[in-house]
Amino acid sequence: MNGKNRKDIVAGLEVDIVLKQDQRTGKRTRGIVKDILTNSSTHPHGIKVRLTDGQVGRVQEIIQKGK
Repeated sequence: MNGKNRKDIVAGLEVDIVLKQDQRTGKRTRGIVKDILTNSSTHPHGIKVRLTDGQVGRVQEIIQKGK
């Protein structure tokens, strides 16, 4: 599932994000959502979130449990 819809993302989900400094390469970072930072319901580049470790980036993929 992609991370372009805010309604699909809740605190505690495991997600892959792209950090600002990794946007050119597309390198992904995996973590657990702590806060949702994007206010709009959708975003073409992914919803911006803060992970539990403090890193901020845009959600590229929501990791399904049991996948």
